[in-house]
Amino acid sequence: MLRLIIRRLLQLIPTLVGLSVLLFLWVHQLPGGPVAAMLGEHATDADRRQIEAALGLDEPLWTQYVNYVRELVSLDLGVSTQTGQPVWEEFTLRYPATVELSLAAMLIAIAVGIPLGYFAARRRGSWLDLTAVSGSLVGICIPVFFLAFILKQIFAVELGWLPSFGRQTTGLDATEVTGFYVLDGLLTREFDASWDAIQHLVLPGVALASIPLAVIVRMTRASVLEVLGEDYVRTAEAKGLKQSVVRLRHVLRNALLPIVTTIGLLTGSLLSGAVLTESVFAFGGIGDFIRGAIDARDYPVLMGFILFIAITYVLINLLVDIAYSIIDPRVRVN
Repeated sequence: MLRLIIRRLLQLIPTLVGLSVLLFLWVHQLPGGPVAAMLGEHATDADRRQIEAALGLDEPLWTQYVNYVRELVSLDLGVSTQTGQPVWEEFTLRYPATVELSLAAMLIAIAVGIPLGYFAARRRGSWLDLTAVSGSLVGICIPVFFLAFILKQIFAVELGWLPSFGRQTTGLDATEVTGFYVLDGLLTREFDASWDAIQHLVLPGVALASIPLAVIVRMTRASVLEVLGEDYVRTAEAKGLKQSVVRLRHVLRNALLPIVTTIGLLTGSLLSGAVLTESVFAFGGIGDFIRGAIDARDYPVLMGFILFIAITYVLINLLVDIAYSIIDPRVRVN
């Protein structure tokens, strides 16, 4: 297992190097260059020369790239033009909220999607199967932000069952340790704070989970149906093995391989797609900050966001490979 992890980490180095090159070239291909993006199109030549000298943009391109990589390694992502604060500090302040929301949405999608897809496949053609397939189509078709508004209006505004905005109730004296409010409450034994944070996660989590849930249901159903038709499943049943053994060891375990890949891809997309959901519920994550960065042409923040998302995808792919090796030991050999 350790050799597999080390090998995968070494294989990820070229990916990160290629990403750094693309980000570097993207900034330098902006209309007027990064200086015009920072100062605007009506800046004087003296202002441009001053900024170029301060940022080292008057040096050769390869020297600028080496300096850029050195800054990335030291976690120096530049300074936000919106707030004047280092980009790294802005992200470490807001990114935990986005990660917490995305993980909550994925947990909902997995907890509901895999069992629902499995039982729909086992009862193919039944009312459960038809309901699961129809519901997954609806989940894919409804825009996330529209579903978020509906959930907020019904369960927060009209019924008052759940909070309508934020990550925690205003005025709640909770100790912050990691930035993940549910985890912080558990670590500090402030269980009321954890429960309050979970309540704030329900509505945005359900809204964000709608599309992944629909995809997981359909993928699980298709994968289980394919495995049920394999010879080794019929052989196991003919040998008289218990149905529980056949279902767990032979059917579900082999059906999980494509599902794990799908979950990995969906998790990465959730982190980058939580912007609209966070805006609807004023969740305080990276979404509103990125939207403001786009409007303000805050390119250091946008570059940092792309880098964070890319690294997240890389780490998720590593976790998928590890999960693959656990489910199918042959992967470790290959």
